[in-house]
Amino acid sequence: MDGPIDRPCCAPRRPAADAAPRAVAAAGPSRPVGAGGPGDPGARLIALSGGRVRVGNEDDRAIPGDGEGPVRTVEVAPFRIDAHAVSNRRFAAFAAATGHRTLAEREGWSFVFAGHLPEDFPPTRAIAATPWWRQVHGASWRAPEGPGSTIDGRLDHPVVHVTRDDALAFCAWAGLRLPTEVEWEHAARGGLDGARYPWGDELEPGGEHRCNVWQGAFPGEDRGEDGFRGTCPVDAFPANGFGLHEVSGNVWEWTADPWARPGAVLRPAPDGWVAIRGGSHLCHRSYCERYRVAARTAADPASTTGHQGFRCAADA
Repeated sequence: MDGPIDRPCCAPRRPAADAAPRAVAAAGPSRPVGAGGPGDPGARLIALSGGRVRVGNEDDRAIPGDGEGPVRTVEVAPFRIDAHAVSNRRFAAFAAATGHRTLAEREGWSFVFAGHLPEDFPPTRAIAATPWWRQVHGASWRAPEGPGSTIDGRLDHPVVHVTRDDALAFCAWAGLRLPTEVEWEHAARGGLDGARYPWGDELEPGGEHRCNVWQGAFPGEDRGEDGFRGTCPVDAFPANGFGLHEVSGNVWEWTADPWARPGAVLRPAPDGWVAIRGGSHLCHRSYCERYRVAARTAADPASTTGHQGFRCAADA
């Protein structure tokens, strides 16, 4: 077995030897486009009027140093945002049209959650503090669990194992961009002011599952009570009040913004890291309750995992 890699849990960083330093690409305004983009007929963009909106929270469930608070009122311009995370089907159309190869494909490996690997999977390098992340050679968006796995039957699941640059390349092809953090949070709230989740303050109102997160004792037992172990279709659960699906759980989503917030005391992160939103199917209250709408964390823009994807946005 190779030696351990000491990296964060939500978005483990590729070892420096495997990836040269990358500048953080700007995710600026897109040109006006139609429902999706010139090459992305699968997008369904929802128009939001913007204006003065309240974001952030002072929830006692916030993770210290994540910079969720304080609650503040900000101005956001009108914009449009994907109803769904970008699916394997949409990303496959992009790859076929452009020949784009993701970083995981070019370098030949990505991080896979150990619980999604066969019991007899050969031992590989793992994250020191979070050994459930395993380096799997051959893992990519086309083979989410490595050799022998495919996206057959998962074309409507979110694309994973994509870096921020991979997401930006898709956006450029589609004539779109990544959402800012403020845009993402405003859209995820669905019109509810101060609610913990896109549908209210209870995770499972009336015992009903509203998102794809972990049930059981993390990381050893996922009971799949919400119907899924791993990713789920991008529209598996009801939309929020604005029509967005899966903004809590399922996959982390890249944003346009660096890991910063004026006036906030943030836990340290290397220069160039960016903010990701939404949590994933691996989130559990006992460990990481970042599937709340105000929750956020930092990620190396070159990280690739089986629980990291994106959705697109556009100017109004």
